This record gives sequence, structure tokens and C-alpha cells, in this order.
Amino acid sequence: MLLGARLYRTNPGKHGLLIRHWLGSSPGRSDNRRLRQHAPSLSSTAASNSLIEEMANFGGPTFLKRTLGLQEDRYCQYIGPTTDFEPSLINLSPFDPQDESLLARGTLRKVSDYDTFLMLPDAVTPGYDHQFDDVDEIERLVAPHGRKLLRLYFEVVHPGFPILQKNVFMEKYDRNCHEFSPAVLAAVYILAVNWWDHSEELSKYQRPNIRELERLIRSCLADAMFRPKLSTVQAGLLLSQRPEGDQWAPTAQLVAIAQELGLHLDCTHWKIPPWEKGLRKRLAWGLYMQDKWGALVHGRPSHIFSSNWTVQPLAPNDFSEGDCDENDIEGRQEIERGRTLFAQMVYLSQVLAEILETFYTLQAMQNVAAAGPQGTHLVLSLAKPIQLKLKEWYAALPAAIRMDSAFLSSTLSSNRLSSIGYLHLAYFATEITLHRRIIRALASDSQAIDPYLEHICRSAAKARLISAMDFVNRLTPQHLRAFWYFASKTNFALIGTFGSLLWATSPGREEADWYRRRLGEYRWTLSVSSKPGESHQLTEFAMGMLDISTGLLKKLPEKPELSRTGSAVDFNNAGRRHSLLSMGMSSFAGDTFSGINSADISAAQSPGSPIDSSDDEDYDYETFSPTGGMASMRS
Repeated sequence: MLLGARLYRTNPGKHGLLIRHWLGSSPGRSDNRRLRQHAPSLSSTAASNSLIEEMANFGGPTFLKRTLGLQEDRYCQYIGPTTDFEPSLINLSPFDPQDESLLARGTLRKVSDYDTFLMLPDAVTPGYDHQFDDVDEIERLVAPHGRKLLRLYFEVVHPGFPILQKNVFMEKYDRNCHEFSPAVLAAVYILAVNWWDHSEELSKYQRPNIRELERLIRSCLADAMFRPKLSTVQAGLLLSQRPEGDQWAPTAQLVAIAQELGLHLDCTHWKIPPWEKGLRKRLAWGLYMQDKWGALVHGRPSHIFSSNWTVQPLAPNDFSEGDCDENDIEGRQEIERGRTLFAQMVYLSQVLAEILETFYTLQAMQNVAAAGPQGTHLVLSLAKPIQLKLKEWYAALPAAIRMDSAFLSSTLSSNRLSSIGYLHLAYFATEITLHRRIIRALASDSQAIDPYLEHICRSAAKARLISAMDFVNRLTPQHLRAFWYFASKTNFALIGTFGSLLWATSPGREEADWYRRRLGEYRWTLSVSSKPGESHQLTEFAMGMLDISTGLLKKLPEKPELSRTGSAVDFNNAGRRHSLLSMGMSSFAGDTFSGINSADISAAQSPGSPIDSSDDEDYDYETFSPTGGMASMRS
């Protein structure tokens, strides 16, 4: 939602220029740009009850006072409870019918009984006079394909990542592209160019100069840091979805900008337009996802904490109506599927956040270490409720976003790309993140762990690996060429990393060889998917990481050769099982992995999986042969 002319401001000074990490170091801005008189604001027309009409006539003074984070000539700063503004004194200030009060320092804007913002002018911030020229230069770089690129963006990216509002965006573009923030307009173009060859219209022409677009957006975002608006967050989130755009420092900056705008707050009862409430919630949860998945893939502490997060769950009315032509039934279904996908990804990110907080913070790791011999049991007891959440979440997934055979058939018969793959891959990455911690705990305390319990946990981990590899093997070109969430590149790699961990911790040569063969097959699947185009960087990165981890494994001491009977666990030993249950050691595995059958476990987690095994050593390796599944369709 890039509304309002020149929408893009970012935090005054305090955020610095970390934004340039998104695209590398920023060259200096040319000093010889001509300054241009700002175009007159859009004429103030009579207010309409229509959302589209209200936003289309955004430039009038009435609408400028209604919105908060997308005003044409002002930006807002949230006034927190510990600043030099005393909340109880703010209430003594005289507010006009627009809930504003003019002070020497700026204009107070009260949006609720408890939340107040300071409104400041754009005109005194660096780079303000260059905005029209920035937009003109961006348009020149993509001309005459600007509108086609926008259509491509809303066809491929928007359904699976709905942080803009299509109808308003296109209407404003048709009327006057200078109404946009240059940063967000450039971000849309840069992202859309990734699917240049997907468009029959565009593939016949030479691609725009992406390097020049990147240079320009660096300077635009650097300027925007001084006058943050909601469009600044949009631009940052979009840039982070680029194959090389998921660096950690800009995420920290984006969180700071969002807090400046009050995106971490509950805006349900604020005195702002309903469409802005929906936009704020979508952006807030988009930022939450960015923070949590960024923390996972970079191995860094998260910046968003539940104690300072009151954003309400997404509801259907938080999404824009009119994103698709009512006569385009298939397009409308794709939009609805994308909204469901986005909402489910938000919930999955909350489960991931719980895993990171429970197992991967410094305090959490210290707690396990301090538990000594009981550390593994502590890990299992903490993991059990989270595993149940994941199991219930997967079982309740709406049919429209499942990877079942019916949907695969409809995908194959359609020319539309489908982004549902990134959600399922994220699910496997979340499962793997949980089970990695369990396997590490087992390996660090192998002498004190009962072999039966160890076998339960390793069988469960093995089932997750099998299901994840099977999922990748069944991806179709319509999935691989679609939009993938930024963390997907690393999530593909995590499957190989998990397999390498299980290989490294295998008790015997036979099991280690099994994982070695499976990882070899997984690399083959990735290589089939690695073709020039939209998906090659996803799988190319995973192959590189797999080569690194398997290379390190060659330095492992040779595993002992265990006989089949010597390595097997007697599952009929009821006495041992009763002993474990009485000590609470298998409470995690008992409910979640009942049956100890990899086939049963995996089938429950990955509907439609061809896995069928009753024992670790009897697993049918040919299920994942290069000629099986959907992998053969990618060649």
C-alpha cells in the first residue's frame, strides 16, 4: 500500500544508513539533479464511502487528517511512555475536532485515549526536494514497460505476499506516478524483473538496468530514513524478498522504523480509517515474519518480543477488497488462497518464535546446560507441547493450500504459478529446527540416554527428514518458478544440514551410509531444480551448503559396523517402556510419535507422501530415485 504522494520517510537520524546493506554500499547522489516544483495536491473532492474512492482522493486536506502513516507532507513518531513527553500532560493539551494539537515542537495527533503521535513536516528532511526526480528516473529506467512490470508483480508476488493494495496502487499509477514513494515503486519493479521471462510480452525485450535501479533505490531509502512512513516499511519488506536481500542489519533497522510508526501496537480502536488499520496489521505481521525468520536463518537474537507486541491476529476484513476482477474467478481464488497462505505463515512464524525462545536464546541454552544429566529430558519436556502445536496446525491446514494430489493436478493444468511451496517448506524448517535441538541434546549426553528413547527420537527425526526430502522431490515447475519467501533459500539448505547432523550422530556405519545416500539423492533433486531463471538461486545455495557440510563429514572417524541385531532396539520390552514412562522420559515421544513407525509419522506430517517403511533399515530407497516423483518433470 503505497499511498499518498511521496510516501517514504524513515527514522530521523537514529537509524543511520544501515539500509544500504540491502543492496550493498551506496554511491553518492548526483549533485546536478534539477529541482522541481512540487505538483499541486490532488483536488479535494467530496468524501465517498467507498474505500477505493477515499484512497484515490487521498490528497485532499480532509483525508490527510484522517490517515496517520501515509500523509502527503508529514510523517509521524510514536510517543512512548518514557519519552520527554509526559502522557498525563499530553491529555491537558487542547485537541481540535481532528484530534490534533499544535505545539512548538510539532503537532500532536491523538489516535486513542492512550496512544499519541507527533506529526512533523517532510519538507525540512534531507532529500525531500528530490522525490519527483527520483520517480522520473525510476520510470525512465523501466520505460516503456512500467505498467507491464506492475501487472507481473501483482500476478506473481502479490497473491503470496499481500502487503500492497492492488486496486489503489494501479489507480494511482494511472493517474500520476509521482504520488508514490520512489523507494517502494523501485522495489516493486526490482522484484518483478525476476519474472521477466515469465511474461510473453516482456521476454522479447531487453531487461531494464537493474544495477542502476538498485543504485537509485539505495539513495531513495537513505533519504526515506529521515521521514518514515508505512511505505518505507513496504519498500524494506519487498527488498528483503530478493534472493540476496535478506541481510540481518536492515531487518533491525526496519523493526526500529516500524516501532517509530507504532506498528507494534494494537490499532483496532484507533481514530484512523479502517483501510489503514488493515494495512498496519498486514505490515506488522509481515515485519514479525521478517524478524523471526531472519533470526533463524542468520542465527541472531530476535528484535520483537511478545511483551512489547499487541498486534491483533489478522481477520478477513484486514485485506483489501477489489484486488481482483470479479469476473476473473480463477484470479479471485488465487487471491483468496494467497491471503490464507499469508495468515497461516504468520501463525507458523509464531510457533517458530516459540521454538527460538524456548531452545535457542542464550538463557535457554544455559538452562539446559545447568540441568546436567537431566538436560535432554528437559529439552524433550519443553519440545512436546510445541510438537503438538505443529501437528495440530498441519492437520488443520485449509484444503486450498495443501500439497495434495488434487491440488497438484489443478496446478499442472494451469499456467498460474503457485507460492504455497514456501509455506510447506517453512513448516519443515520449523520441524527441523525443533528436532535439531533434540538430536544435539542426545548426542551431547549419549551415555546417559536409554537406547530405546534415543531410537524413538532419532526415528522421529528421520521421518521429518524423509518427509522434507519427499516434499522437495514433488515440487513442480509451477511451484519452483513462483514467488518464494526470502527464508526459503536457507530452508532448502536446512534440510541438508539436518541430514548431515543425523549422519554425523549416527551410532553405526550402516545408518551413516543410509544418510549419506539420502543426501546424495537430495543433492540430485536440488540440481534438477537448479536451472537459469527464478528458482536457481534457491536450490543453488542449498547445494553449496550441502557440499560444505558433507565435506566436513569426511573428517569424521569411521563409524563402527553394528550387526542388525546388535543395533536394533527391542520394542517389545514392555518393562523398559514402563520404566521410561514412569520416569517421564518418553512423554514427549510417547504422544507425538506413537507407533515408532517412520511411515506412520511421516504420513501424518506430509499427506500424499509415498513413504512406506516399517523399519529404519528396510526403508525403500527407490522412493526417492531420480526417476520418481515430480523431479523428472524439471529436466
